[in-house]
Parts: sequence; structure tokens; C-alpha cells
Amino acid sequence: MRNLRPLGWLLCMLLVSLLVLASDKQAGAQQSSNLRFTVVKDDNNKPVRNASVVLHPVGKSGKQSRGGFQLKTDSEGKTETDGIPYGPLRVQVLAPGFQTFGDDYDINKPDMNIEIRLKRPKDQLTVYDKPQEKQQSPPPAPPAETKPPQ
Repeated sequence: MRNLRPLGWLLCMLLVSLLVLASDKQAGAQQSSNLRFTVVKDDNNKPVRNASVVLHPVGKSGKQSRGGFQLKTDSEGKTETDGIPYGPLRVQVLAPGFQTFGDDYDINKPDMNIEIRLKRPKDQLTVYDKPQEKQQSPPPAPPAETKPPQ
């Protein structure tokens, strides 16, 4: 019995070592991507500087996961990050004077370039404003009635 006890410990240590190595290989198998963003104005293709690019991981159910971070564009409308794991990623872009942009991307390449086109806001619609009617000339006046002389 005493001879079996050291052998049991040895087997237990070997099993733990194998499990640790297997988990390291699985963690190393997760691939990551280098992302480059370019943010431009939709109407004239000029860069949008100082735009906030917010990245959120997306879970398997399609819901936004906790975490994420924010990047800022430079004077050429560009920003980049590396080490983003493969899978779905929600990207939001905010800049003063532009509509907020949001879309989900499938990160599946080691290097990805993403161009985002920001649009100017549209006029708000309200029930209080009357729609502008086409400018029409006033309708012709009805012919004047003439009374017979008395």
C-alpha cells in the first residue's frame, strides 16, 4: 500500500499538468485581429476628426456583452486597435453634428479595415408644422354678377 501512494500522487500531478497544458492550448487557439477604422463624411468624403469609435463585444445571443472601450479618430479620421478576438463586434461612432452610427461586424481576419460614413442629421418632423404646399397662384375670382338696370 505504501508503494502505491507515491504512484498515485505522481499520476495526479501528471493529470493536472496535462489539463493545464490543454487549457493553455485552447486559450492560445483564440485568434485576434488588428482593426483599422476610417471615419468620413458621407456627403464629401472628408475625414471626421475626434469622432468616438466605441467597441462592444457581442454575446452568442446577440446581446451586447459587458466591457468594451472607446477610441478617438485623429485629424485624418483614422484610428486603430489590435488584439480584438474573432467573433461579433458592435461598433458605434459618435461625432458632433452627425447622426450616430451603429452596426455589428463579424471579426474573422487577422487585419481588417472598416470605413464608416457619417451622415448629417435630417430635419425633425413635427405635427405642429404644416407641410409646405406648392406655391400656386390664387384661384381666379368668380365673374362679377351684373344686375339689370332698373
